[in-house]
Amino acid sequence: MALVPYEEGGGWTARQLHSPWATFHFASRTIRLQQDWRRLGVAAVVWDAAVVLCAYLEMEGIDLRDRSVIELGAGTGLLGIVVTLLGKGFFCEPCPPVPLGARVTITDRAAALELLESNVQANLPSELHPRAVVKELTWGKDLDNFSPGAFDLILGADIVYLEETFAELLQTLEHLCSERTVILLSCRIRYERDLKFLRMLRERFSVSEVHYDSSKDVHIYKAQRGSRKDDL
Repeated sequence: MALVPYEEGGGWTARQLHSPWATFHFASRTIRLQQDWRRLGVAAVVWDAAVVLCAYLEMEGIDLRDRSVIELGAGTGLLGIVVTLLGKGFFCEPCPPVPLGARVTITDRAAALELLESNVQANLPSELHPRAVVKELTWGKDLDNFSPGAFDLILGADIVYLEETFAELLQTLEHLCSERTVILLSCRIRYERDLKFLRMLRERFSVSEVHYDSSKDVHIYKAQRGSRKDDL
């Protein structure tokens, strides 16, 4: 799951996390997400890193149409929902028409899937439901259910926290990646272990920082195999 630290009694932030709903505006739509801190903890609330990555994708005008996208540790589903909306396709002539929308796989561990699925279904128009698939993925364990190298874009927001998951996360990224795949990871750098993960990532991928939101202290890193520097 997308695991991040939490301090009890954190004022406005704590109230926000404990709220049963969180509302955002992306891709010309209002997105209203159910949260459930008491039942699911950190996997069931929206964190700043997801908001910043959504804003980055929209702000940069990245063309997501006809892209195969997967989100890891999706939690409430904000990022996957926004990517599906931003990647809304059109129909190509001549007949028969071919839909060219993004194909988005939104993943988390089993405990988070019911809430995740509910948010995805509630916030996407019916014509986009086939374009967004909610699927179980425990890093390093469910990889046989995903074709190797099948994704153009891999996304993760605040998924770097528990050091004991680093090896499985890297294994998962390598399995899902091809030479053309772009990985975007959005996170805060809170502890030395976060820097350790970045060092481990750089041992296997070419990594660069592409955005920093100083108001939320959130970094976005892009990673690709080898020395590739492809743009989205």
